[in-house]
Amino acid sequence: MPKLGNSVESSIIVTWRKHAGDKVVKGDVLCEVETDKSVLEVTAPESGTLLATFRAEGDDVPVLTVIAAIGKPGEDVSALATSGVMPPSAPTTSPASPPQFTMNMLPTAAPKTNGHKPVTPQTVREDVRISPRARGLAAKQGIDPTALAGSGPEGRIIARDIQAAQQGHEPLTPLAKDQAAGRDVPASGSGPGGRITAADLHTAAQPVPQPQPSPDEIIPIKGVRKVIAERMVGSLQGSAQLTLNRTADARALLEYRKRLKVSSESLGLHGISVNDLLLFAVARTLPAFPDLNSTLEGGAIHRHRAVHLAFAVDTARGLLVPVLRNAASLSLRALAVEANRLVQGAQAGNLPPEALNGGTFTVTNLGSLGIESFTPIINPPQVAILGVGSINLKPVAVANEVKFFPHLALSLTIDHQVVDGAPGARFLAAVADALTSIDLLSAV
Repeated sequence: MPKLGNSVESSIIVTWRKHAGDKVVKGDVLCEVETDKSVLEVTAPESGTLLATFRAEGDDVPVLTVIAAIGKPGEDVSALATSGVMPPSAPTTSPASPPQFTMNMLPTAAPKTNGHKPVTPQTVREDVRISPRARGLAAKQGIDPTALAGSGPEGRIIARDIQAAQQGHEPLTPLAKDQAAGRDVPASGSGPGGRITAADLHTAAQPVPQPQPSPDEIIPIKGVRKVIAERMVGSLQGSAQLTLNRTADARALLEYRKRLKVSSESLGLHGISVNDLLLFAVARTLPAFPDLNSTLEGGAIHRHRAVHLAFAVDTARGLLVPVLRNAASLSLRALAVEANRLVQGAQAGNLPPEALNGGTFTVTNLGSLGIESFTPIINPPQVAILGVGSINLKPVAVANEVKFFPHLALSLTIDHQVVDGAPGARFLAAVADALTSIDLLSAV
């Protein structure tokens, strides 16, 4: 497993592109691995036959651990197996024999009696109150009419009662049928011919079967999610975090963005977003506040002369934070182009590890998702992070009159071990001022 960056200690094997027995040429992609920041390809260092793979897909493998062996067919590579994992046995080339089935004769079904005692014409008693047609039908169908309750006058059994019994209908009275749901139903009732009446039903309802919930999904914490979890917990445990909140007048910001959108296409400014303008304002403000553009490492404060501005990007794999190198020296257009390149690479999962390391300050923007304000968590070893919320109308007193102007929500979290509240507040005010004169700032 190659060491894919200075901070990478292990990588997860996402998928094997080659398998034991495959011929490989130097440079062929053997597998894809996921670091804490991106998905990268591991290529064959030599040509030959892939004799064995020692780790499975999904394994989190420390760097510099042997994961596969390339050589000549027949070579013994079992000594290279790591962590007790032996090379897989060679796959069987002969197809598996198809399963053999035997035909079993089904037993002959017994004549259907619908739960009634079979009878013959001679067994139908003369004293049963039954119509002649029903008597003949009962004898023909083998149904004992004494077990039935008649629906004819005075409980007389008629042909439709025999037909209902022959079709397997439950021997319930209409009222009993209405009340039978969820109750114990006896085998026979107190009605004529043993027909079940409402009085025969138990009053206690049976428990209603509950649908079985689908099994919970269990997701191991690994890869990017594991790194995020460890860093965020470590950040809160190892720093004294304080969040300052304020708003910035967004009229100039929105107006300037509108002008860029309708500017000449030859200038290449159409694609500059509000977030690009925010990053630009922060990058140009930070050099005047060295305490904010610092890291806390090894018990010492490192003030950085260059602004390496990190910004949060939401991806399918989780939160990634690429870094704009030397952001304070970039023009607005250059910053926007580089930010877009980093966003595309982060979302595609192919940024190199060095593109996500070395930030000196971070900006995270949730305003597009409707979040008005929040408490961002510092990305250590940095000592500050700026959270950006949504733009909303705010009442402002103007010449004894209240007017509503769009304002942008800003939330600055600082590590109070390094940055005090007043310097943090001054920086936040400077960022707000930069946004109100963003057009002038971009001309410098």
